[in-house]
Amino acid sequence: MLKKVPSWQRLLQRFLTLRPVSALMARILHRADGLLLRLTRGRLDFTRAAGLPVIELTTTGARSGLRRTLPLAGLPDGANYVLIASNFGGARHPAWYHNLKANPECEVSRNGVTAPYVAREAEGAERERYWRLALSYYLGYEAYRRRAGVRRIPVMVLEPGSTPPGR
Repeated sequence: MLKKVPSWQRLLQRFLTLRPVSALMARILHRADGLLLRLTRGRLDFTRAAGLPVIELTTTGARSGLRRTLPLAGLPDGANYVLIASNFGGARHPAWYHNLKANPECEVSRNGVTAPYVAREAEGAERERYWRLALSYYLGYEAYRRRAGVRRIPVMVLEPGSTPPGR
């Protein structure tokens, strides 16, 4: 389902995709969102102001084996969530992408509810459909695609799982 984004959010999105602003956001947004989510018990975060729904994703580290939780834009698609591994258009994939590729079992928390999920990378027509969905939420993904150069931005799908990771 494509989302209709209000004009004030589109303006904010254009500002957020400016290279210096994106560079700053890449460094601080996950920390700021994480802090605000903790302080408000999951009710508030900064990412929602740009029109993106936020989930808290818990993954198992690809190398460390440690569980890590971070807030991410999680686009709902029925019972699934779609994650765009844009890394703000950086040259490398985000760490959470490598974690999910190595250990696809994860947990998603949203609105006070935590559930197990299994991650997989979307390909082909499915990837393109999800990419269009992502652009309907946030115009910045297209700027990030251009900025990423030869790096193809992965699209990850989180599907409900049956067993929580590490249990």
